Amino acid sequence: MNSQDTKKAVVLVSGGLDSATTLAIAKDQGFDCHALSFDYQQRHRSELAAAGNIAKFFAVSEHRLMTIDSGGPSGSALTDTDIPVPETPQQGIPVTYVPARNTVFLALALGYAEVIGASDIFIGVNAVDYSGYPDCRPEFIDAFEVLSNVATKAAVQGQRMRIHTPLMAMDKRRIIRTGIELGVDYSMTVSCYQANSQGRACGVCDSCRIRRAGFEAAGIADPTVYV
Repeated sequence: MNSQDTKKAVVLVSGGLDSATTLAIAKDQGFDCHALSFDYQQRHRSELAAAGNIAKFFAVSEHRLMTIDSGGPSGSALTDTDIPVPETPQQGIPVTYVPARNTVFLALALGYAEVIGASDIFIGVNAVDYSGYPDCRPEFIDAFEVLSNVATKAAVQGQRMRIHTPLMAMDKRRIIRTGIELGVDYSMTVSCYQANSQGRACGVCDSCRIRRAGFEAAGIADPTVYV
């Protein structure tokens, strides 16, 4: 595939394990990747530093960081430091759920895609080993793709928009093994909900537990640095 034939894709890169694997998959599929990260006033910034390192590692064409003003919805332990991050498993949707986060992220990614002439958006949502967030389910992605194709100039003019979720049906073990096969260096990633400024993980939050169990199931040494 020559450079003129290469399709552009916007890839959401948070700095975590799943988004790094998603970027690796998009690159492996031959896309010209444009990474997109968000500063949404989250609890820590170490994941944004990780996102930058991941984008450089995979030599993306562009890595754009968009800032979402803190005047938006809070009510989540990931954006409100007065709400503690749970350190034991919770029933139902946990307080780490950020209201409408993926809806906002994908809307901004959609606009970015139109500007650069991309018709493909990759997001690393997963409905197997995850925390039960409603905006990580296939129903949400399918609905957003329908919206994308009635809401954009590109789609109205015949350029169909596609939302890719290559990790949707994978458990964490398979995600990790896929990433290793594609050359992902997971030591660069930060998944913890309350990592410190050096990116060291707490080891007890929901995200840390899921990540650690995934490496154990994959039979691969966990490169995460814990506090």
